[in-house]
Amino acid sequence: MNRLREHIEAITPLTDEEFEYIKTFFTIKKVRKNQFLIHEGDEVKYEFLTLDGIYKVFYIDENGKEHILQFAKKNWWMTDYIGFFKQQNATMFVECLKDGEVVSLTLQGREKLASELHKMDHFFRVKLTNGYIALQQRIILLLSSTPQQRYEDFVRLYPDLISEIPKKYVAEYLGVSRETLSRLYSNNK
Repeated sequence: MNRLREHIEAITPLTDEEFEYIKTFFTIKKVRKNQFLIHEGDEVKYEFLTLDGIYKVFYIDENGKEHILQFAKKNWWMTDYIGFFKQQNATMFVECLKDGEVVSLTLQGREKLASELHKMDHFFRVKLTNGYIALQQRIILLLSSTPQQRYEDFVRLYPDLISEIPKKYVAEYLGVSRETLSRLYSNNK
């Protein structure tokens, strides 16, 4: 739980008493490669903070095509946010790509922490704001850039992920074919 505390304290300091209370809302879970934390149709009970490992958040369209919305690595939050906040069944999947560990938090726990501790309300607001900004930047990039620009942006933002994630997933995330990704990769060596 020390990593959870470090993660929170990167935004707001905590007393030992505050953290002792906060950690009662979180559950640690080990996750294996290819294990799903959320499967389409599941009740979305948790939001997850990644302590270790790599995960992908994706959905499958009516034609069976996979669309990756997010990769998550250490200190990233993930879930099916529509299902989580609206308390609906999942329309997305969260799958582990590399063995790891997460901590989970329920919506009720999140709401209680935010209402009882101003520091946690501030923490969650900062995290949501940063996530919203990243999502908006990703949408703009997908709508207005070339495959080359998307690839360069991915490498700049996530230099360690390019070597740790199968190329087919990087291609899906960037919205390009595997062949296009191979050309982009070769051109940038």
